[in-house]
Amino acid sequence: MTFSTGSSTRTRRSSDLSKHSAEVFAEAEKHPITVTRRDGEALILMSEREAQTRSRLFDFAAQLLTVTLDDRGSLAERMTRAFPWMLALSPADRDICAQDLVDAARASFSTGQPHRAISELTSWKETATALAAGLRTTDLAWLDEHENVERP
Repeated sequence: MTFSTGSSTRTRRSSDLSKHSAEVFAEAEKHPITVTRRDGEALILMSEREAQTRSRLFDFAAQLLTVTLDDRGSLAERMTRAFPWMLALSPADRDICAQDLVDAARASFSTGQPHRAISELTSWKETATALAAGLRTTDLAWLDEHENVERP
């Protein structure tokens, strides 16, 4: 799978690493860089955060493939088997979550932007965790009631 890094390819020569290492490293912290070499295959230099994000996306992709190969139940039911934390969500929210995760994964895979799927997965998992901990929606009607106070 190829991940694009935006509209232009960022490439540096291996000699840039010795001559301008601070500049190359600063650039690699922002986005992956292809380092070309005369004596070997090009290498990719990226931050550990970027590598971990891509690894998490591959793990997520593997789980989604498992879900799609299972033909027992609805999408939400199959996703719940792969992601048991979804059981903390209401049945209606499980349906929304399942579709949101698939849509985010498709967007990430087609644009080469792993953060899209990972942030959607993290958001839904954190929501489920909060619900499992007993946090529920609170009526915030009191926010509509305001009282003017004097400036200090």
